[in-house]
Amino acid sequence: METLLEYQESLMQEVDGDFYRFLYHKLPWESRMLAIRGLRGAGKTTMLLQHLKFGQPKGNQSLYITADHPWLYTHTLLDTAKIWVQNGGKALYIDEVHKYHNWSRELKNIYDGFPKLKVYFTASSALDIYRGESDLSRRVLSFTLPGMSFREYLNLTQDKTLPTVSLEQILKDPAQTAARIKTDIETPLPLFRAYLSKGYLPFTNEQQGRHYLTRLLQVIDTSISTDLAFIQNYSSAHAVKIKRLVGVIAESAPFEPNISTLAQKLQLGRDTVNNFLHHLERAYLLNLVNKSTQGVAALQKPDKVYLENTNLSFALRENPDQGTIRETFFLNQIRNAGHKISLAEKGDFLVDDTYTFEVGGRDKSRKQIAGIPRAYIVADDIELGFGNKLPLWLFGFLY
Repeated sequence: METLLEYQESLMQEVDGDFYRFLYHKLPWESRMLAIRGLRGAGKTTMLLQHLKFGQPKGNQSLYITADHPWLYTHTLLDTAKIWVQNGGKALYIDEVHKYHNWSRELKNIYDGFPKLKVYFTASSALDIYRGESDLSRRVLSFTLPGMSFREYLNLTQDKTLPTVSLEQILKDPAQTAARIKTDIETPLPLFRAYLSKGYLPFTNEQQGRHYLTRLLQVIDTSISTDLAFIQNYSSAHAVKIKRLVGVIAESAPFEPNISTLAQKLQLGRDTVNNFLHHLERAYLLNLVNKSTQGVAALQKPDKVYLENTNLSFALRENPDQGTIRETFFLNQIRNAGHKISLAEKGDFLVDDTYTFEVGGRDKSRKQIAGIPRAYIVADDIELGFGNKLPLWLFGFLY
């Protein structure tokens, strides 16, 4: 146990409270068991350590352990919890629980066996917390941490405390909403360009973003080769084919998949390819979108496939298409903010089954959405909106 406490202490020395991800203050930390899922590098571990260092009431005894720590070579999670409780422990923080083979069974036993112990754990976004071999649905509250919004990126890199804005605020008065933000950020467009290429994950602030795309490629590789392979029991051959699939999508996104053609190229079954697409979406590497008119069929083949965020486009392609970057950003920020989004019959996207959006450059016309009620142009390269023409960057303030 001293080994774990020494390891924890060394980590605590590197933790500060200068920047918190948006989800931190929304989590019900008082819960008995809390799960945080998300893309690698999104800040899950930092959130755990920040709460351990700054968020626990005075006197609480807290222990942090990562699920691949050598301690677990000779001890189980259940053993660890028991020893910690016997030593007065009140909170247990478990990082990357998906790396532990019997995670769901032992978490259930910890919850049932130690009712005064609070358990917080992180997991890959690809892990379905509620579908482990043991039923955790009545025991754990699960939340997902996406990458940073443009607003969070500005708060982190420019040392700001900019607030969120709602979709309703943007639609009602885009010019005034943007003008208020511009009192703190005079020229948002250059910063927006930087965010699109290297601003989605918090390690962008390390060494002023140097080596960011290299680290992002490592995130992609580890998510597929380690996390997905472990969770979905993929073979190394499958992992190679999944990487090829991601490469194909990166070259032609927004990708309108022909499952039969993909299956033939990858020498896989159609169902397997479709499963790969949905697993990659759960891993926060892709965004799958369907037409709003689809019902049960939406669970099958997606109508369009995008990379999950714009940074992935810059990591996987030398010169990504600007139109695709705009659509990818809009889809990403709207979905991460919790809004429903689908492909529109006319225009690009339908949000909350109510609003139609056409995404383009500053000279984008209303031709595609003419005659459609509650329809808007989302234009890049403009600072202020007017009427139904809205600045693209402003949608980065939704969360």
